[in-house]
Amino acid sequence: MTAGPGGSGPAALTGREFEPLASHAGAAYLRYSFTRGTEQEIRFLVPALGLAPGMRVLDVGCGPGRHARALAAAGFEVVGVDVSEAFLRAAGPGRWVRADARWLPCAPGRFDAAISLCQGGFGLLGGHGDAAVVAEMARSVKKGGRVAISGFSAYFAVRHLEEGETFDAATGVNHERAEVRDPEGRTAAFDLWTTCFTPRELRLMADGAGLTVRAVWSVGPGAYAEREPDLDHPEFLVVASV
Repeated sequence: MTAGPGGSGPAALTGREFEPLASHAGAAYLRYSFTRGTEQEIRFLVPALGLAPGMRVLDVGCGPGRHARALAAAGFEVVGVDVSEAFLRAAGPGRWVRADARWLPCAPGRFDAAISLCQGGFGLLGGHGDAAVVAEMARSVKKGGRVAISGFSAYFAVRHLEEGETFDAATGVNHERAEVRDPEGRTAAFDLWTTCFTPRELRLMADGAGLTVRAVWSVGPGAYAEREPDLDHPEFLVVASV
């Protein structure tokens, strides 16, 4: 892989924003209920992305690599990218690259498809460079390839705002103080800032990156389906072509 536009850049993340949480959670991250839908999500995404075994897939914000590993097991050539060294260690054997998603270290058109799924990364920049991530994903995929991105629903976040959470209407960023367990079951609290989106915002970002949006669906962990945008599911899934 080669450096993308801008290299690492002076504003690139170093991982310090995510490393304390990732170091604490480690492999326990994969015990959370939202990770149990991985197989269903991959079964849905393979045809949605027009994938065939042997194709190259880039997993952006891969975390401990649950989607990347599932795709590799299904016969795809997968590279996972994440800014957190601790999460990449927890991912185990595989093709992992530590990098800032706003400056992906790959040559243009290197992959047949790219994914960035919500619980793994997109929106966790807290509003700092989400459009750049979409643009870099589009750059990494060859002509005719596809990109899949899931983002938290602003509608759902406001409708189901929990005690202690705050939603900034000006930026669409939700703040929460989350308790996270380590592999031994010990808890620690971490601040999380997550950008939430409307379907229109996601479409505009995709358009700005030169992508052609094929669909925006309402989904949830382990419940990916061709479902029109609604108020009842926590994520929107965008599928677009290059």
